[in-house]
Amino acid sequence: MPVLDWIGKQAVVDHHTQVPYRLLRCDERMCVGEPGSGNLLVEGDNLEALKALLPYYARRVKCIYIDPPYNTGDESWVYNDAVNSPAMRSWLGKVVGREGEDLSRHDKWLCMMYPRLALLREFLRDDGIIFVSIDENEVGYLRLLMDELFGRKNALGTLVWKRRSSSAMRGMPLSIDHEYCLVYALTADRGTLYGLEKGIGGYPHEDERGRYASTDLTVGMGRDARPGQYYAITNPRSGVVYEPNPERVWRFFPETMQEVIAADLIIWPDEASERMARPRYKTYYDPDSAKPKPVSTWIETHRTNESAVTQEEAEYDVSILRSGMTQEGGRLLQRILGRKAFAYPKPLSLIRAIVRAATRGGDLIMDSFAGTGTTGHAVLSLNKEDGGERRVILVEMEAEVAREVAAERLKRVIEGYTYAKPKGETVSVDGLGAGFRYCRLGSSLFDAAGRISPQVRFEDLARHVYFIETGEALAEAVPACSPLVGKCRGIGYYLLFNGVLGDGSRTGGNVLTGSVLARIPKQQGLRVVYGEGCTLGPARLERENVVFKQIPYEVVVA
Repeated sequence: MPVLDWIGKQAVVDHHTQVPYRLLRCDERMCVGEPGSGNLLVEGDNLEALKALLPYYARRVKCIYIDPPYNTGDESWVYNDAVNSPAMRSWLGKVVGREGEDLSRHDKWLCMMYPRLALLREFLRDDGIIFVSIDENEVGYLRLLMDELFGRKNALGTLVWKRRSSSAMRGMPLSIDHEYCLVYALTADRGTLYGLEKGIGGYPHEDERGRYASTDLTVGMGRDARPGQYYAITNPRSGVVYEPNPERVWRFFPETMQEVIAADLIIWPDEASERMARPRYKTYYDPDSAKPKPVSTWIETHRTNESAVTQEEAEYDVSILRSGMTQEGGRLLQRILGRKAFAYPKPLSLIRAIVRAATRGGDLIMDSFAGTGTTGHAVLSLNKEDGGERRVILVEMEAEVAREVAAERLKRVIEGYTYAKPKGETVSVDGLGAGFRYCRLGSSLFDAAGRISPQVRFEDLARHVYFIETGEALAEAVPACSPLVGKCRGIGYYLLFNGVLGDGSRTGGNVLTGSVLARIPKQQGLRVVYGEGCTLGPARLERENVVFKQIPYEVVVA
């Protein structure tokens, strides 16, 4: 298998395992709305933020969407991760420039992306999917990087969406008006995407059974390939007879077709108000439907001369994932904030389509290059539309963007906002409800001497210990006055720290003594106990089915 190599690769392949674990600290002044909504906006470097989030959300995220720097040469992103190698130290803090001025900028981009993608992979559920936006500059390198980290067999495909209507002024014979979104699953045969991405608005008809769309009753292949599906059907009410197009056949065999006709699931041309050449099928709205699968080509939402579109043409049109272009994203953000705040934000409809295709109910979504907060807006909007309880985690490195753009945008769409039309008319937009917590990165778990930092609370260390032992996030709330952190695969994990048993003395609650052992909850299987010291001998520990691990020496950085 071909291997992608670049300057600095050896310095970063394990860098994500060496990133120090930092604490998350909530800023109550920046939080908005319902505190229990489960939404989170983190201000800080996304590499360190992802590491800090792992003990809370590892293996729990259904959908990741990121829009990293495209490395066009017009950006001013800085690679400043503390990688201790000569090749990397020479780059630290340097702005990445144009290719002609900085011949190693593609190497730098790969060095920046590798540890972040490696950490993101740790968040995905078994059925989780990651979407990465990119353009022509790095799509080739990104694909190889994703193949290496996620496995070529888990590549689901590449989405293509039209980003502009005008010609690009790039001095080249070909105008590029599209971008890509690479789609990978943690495990391809378990990853799930939902079909009929039109949403309920794409089911314009309604009868006593609910909302439905007019869909094609035929399939390809033709009569020579499927003679058993080429036959005539009759409208039982009018007696009019219909045959499929000679190059297509009915989607059902005759016996099933009769059941479909009897169940009144056919739209007959002689009874329909739409312009139809042949009978069509009623497809009822089902938000959990997995068929038909989403397709990879995306078009803009608006279409000219729509009245001239036949039902057959419209069927192929709406089965495509649809989104607006970058103009939509800029105009909407300006309406919400009342000012121009960001160049080329992604359109809300694009991210809505991705989130809708990948999630349902209470699924968790993550975006570690949050920018203007479009992903958060998309999640709130979809929840309002379909009654879902999706949650979103956003990370934005630039403090000004996090506070004044992303957080402010989310605040306004949650609470409602107004904007003025060109002629001066004021429009009020209702709030979407819900809320989010705003966090910043706090101190490291360890201080410079290798001790547990004084700022670390019991809950912080408990979640970290559980994660490094199990590789999973602690789903339940950490108990306030019990050393039992949680159980996983028959093993109980305990932490003696900060006087959790009400006794922080040298011979008390933080040290595993005979009296302390008698006070911690018992269980059938193995007990792994973290503490500052232990007075029990090996024979006693073995007899009690206990493994002791000393703080801080055996608290590793995962």
